[in-house]
Amino acid sequence: MYITAVGLLVISLGAVFVVRSFGSESGADGFLSGGGQSCDDPAQISLSTTPELQPALESAAKSLAGKGGDDGTPCLQFTISAAPSAKVAQDIAGNRDNRPDLWIPDSSLWVAQADDGQSVPSVAVPSVASSPLVLVGRNTNFADTSSWLRALGGADPALLDPLSTSPGALSLLAVQSERQRTSASDTQVATVVVPLAQRLGSMAKPYTDPNALLGRADQDGSRVVVPVSEQTFIKYQDDHPDAQLRAIVPSTGTLVLDYPVVITAKSDVQQATDAAKSLAAELLTDGSGQARDDSGFRDAQLSPLSGGRGVGDITQLPKPNGETIDKTLLNWTRLSLSTHSLAVIDISGSMGEKVGAKTRMQLTIEAAGGGLSLFPNSASLGLWTFSTKIGPDDADYKELVPIAPLSDRQRKKILDNLKIQRPIPNGSTGLYDTAIAAVRAVRQQYDSSAVNSILLFTDGKNDDPGSPTLEQTVKTLESLTDPARPVRIIALGMGPEANADELRALAKATNGQSYVARNPGDLRQVFIDALQSR
Repeated sequence: MYITAVGLLVISLGAVFVVRSFGSESGADGFLSGGGQSCDDPAQISLSTTPELQPALESAAKSLAGKGGDDGTPCLQFTISAAPSAKVAQDIAGNRDNRPDLWIPDSSLWVAQADDGQSVPSVAVPSVASSPLVLVGRNTNFADTSSWLRALGGADPALLDPLSTSPGALSLLAVQSERQRTSASDTQVATVVVPLAQRLGSMAKPYTDPNALLGRADQDGSRVVVPVSEQTFIKYQDDHPDAQLRAIVPSTGTLVLDYPVVITAKSDVQQATDAAKSLAAELLTDGSGQARDDSGFRDAQLSPLSGGRGVGDITQLPKPNGETIDKTLLNWTRLSLSTHSLAVIDISGSMGEKVGAKTRMQLTIEAAGGGLSLFPNSASLGLWTFSTKIGPDDADYKELVPIAPLSDRQRKKILDNLKIQRPIPNGSTGLYDTAIAAVRAVRQQYDSSAVNSILLFTDGKNDDPGSPTLEQTVKTLESLTDPARPVRIIALGMGPEANADELRALAKATNGQSYVARNPGDLRQVFIDALQSR
């Protein structure tokens, strides 16, 4: 499965297992029977759970231990530890020595990720508690709650790391799952998810602390909205009674953190299974149920919390399957990679032709300036222009801004240079020589930690009589290809004269992509598509 296959590449949680133990008649650690009959040799059960559920489990285990030996109740000694679900999945998949007998992650989406190469752990009890995913923010940030996509797109979303936290992963999956009800297009989804992945996914340290994000969302004037579990929101409210935050579920519905009991024991599997079912049954008793509700968790049937807390009755979105989970998280990883790119912009004479009230050059510069805002500061970008014989030694290209990280200064240099560009009167389109030179230039500065590419803007086709043919250009580009150090051309054609076949051939030679924006209004979406082409 995906997360296992990539080694849970971004998980660096460093969590320490915390073992809570309680005394008993025999003085042993763990939870032992204190009931009427002696439990001199209880079954030893190690259980790992997500931190927020640990207190409720300890209470239920202690209660169960108190009944040990009575009326057929098994004699059990639980040692309960807490760790993030992704971390436990990683440990199990890697056959680490700290593998527990039982595991209660916050979401069943992690179960398949705990595949150790021999088997996927089995689920003994589908759910012992639940908490729906909610979107939290100040009331002014919820102008449109008709869907997750619109709610996220209308504010400043701050996602917990989708590769190491369930709320983060479920947020992306909710956007995909609701498409069965909204019929949102790939383009509509990309318009929200691509900039989000570029902004959040390329951070040196992804967000993993929900309380810190909720604190940001609660600041005066904040536009931040945060997807978290309802239980996290309830706990934050309890700890911050003056918070001005609201939790909502979009009209399409939501996904749920479901807390399954998973058998992870390598031996004595039946013993672990029986212990799992006994503990789950104890969690369903009235006393444990009240403690669970007090902690902000719902029951397995998603019954609303008491006292009008939380978001009340909810509609569930279709639960994503394993293939959808893998595809969604892989896509996030791909989109999150930093960018090392060279923007190469056509300034040949035809760029002076008007499209409505503006020239093609003006429209291109506006689109490039707007597209620049989609790149995070961690990206690196440079700028060239091209037309025939405009560079040193009559080259068809000219470097304006070398590739460098997008600091405020670098952004200003690129924008300032864009604004002063004018079409070259009678200048021809030296497309082929420029494409070859751009690939070579990016290869010389290759960044192995980023996606290396050329964003090639043109409104036409090659018309430089001194250039190689298209076939020769394609062969040269193919000869420059190195699968271990790929540099891809993302060709962006603009206007009715852009030669789609020519652009496609250049891009294909580098395993890149080509797009043609026939109308000026399509240019922003072309940028979104380009960022997806990685």
